[in-house]
Amino acid sequence: MTKEIDTLADWIQESHHIVFFGGAGVSTESGIPDFRSAAGIYQMEKASPYAPEEILSRRFFERHPEVFFDFYKTKMIHTEAQPNAAHRFLAVLEQAGKLNAVVTQNIDGLHQQAGSQRVLELHGSVHRNTCMDCGHTYTLADVMGSEDVVPRCACGGIIKPDVVLYGESLDEQVIQDTVDAIAGADLLLIGGTSLTVQPAAHLVTYFRGERTVLINASSTSYDHRASLLITEPIGAVLVAVSQKLGLEE
Repeated sequence: MTKEIDTLADWIQESHHIVFFGGAGVSTESGIPDFRSAAGIYQMEKASPYAPEEILSRRFFERHPEVFFDFYKTKMIHTEAQPNAAHRFLAVLEQAGKLNAVVTQNIDGLHQQAGSQRVLELHGSVHRNTCMDCGHTYTLADVMGSEDVVPRCACGGIIKPDVVLYGESLDEQVIQDTVDAIAGADLLLIGGTSLTVQPAAHLVTYFRGERTVLINASSTSYDHRASLLITEPIGAVLVAVSQKLGLEE
């Protein structure tokens, strides 16, 4: 992997408008399970009468909020998770004036916790929660600290997490900001994602530059389009690149 690390380090040094596009693999190294791998949530929940895809749909949320929030609180929330080497490297890269934006499919807020300032959250965030009736906003602690399984506002309305459920559309402004960022990048780093979740995965096709780096432990359908392909866990790769560049966290 030494040659690939050297190439990636050189490309980062030569670039000034880097955009990172990441998925669940970025957070698995912080102890947050993904959905689709052999050890993911979709596999763990086979004994449930409801499939995770069904539970995490807007229709199910409206019909069975108690089941939704029980699953959400026990399987989707990981308050103990801390940013890992990948999160920290990207934050340092932004502080160095190299990275323009982090585009993430994750909802855990770990990029911001690591220090990244411009984070475009395609699927929302567990840290933003809003009453469906009056619009009052709540924190994750408010939701998790609710005495009832279904968190409710003082007005009586259900507090909905700002996460994109199946059957809901992505935020149009976030999509536009993502397209603009990717289209204006001179280096696109894609990491920790199988690029199977649509429409998010399609956004990488807006890149117009010549250098696309794909870092993922398993193969993807986008591998043949990458200028540089590194089939390794993203944390280890970015630690090696950080050491090569002499960047300090």
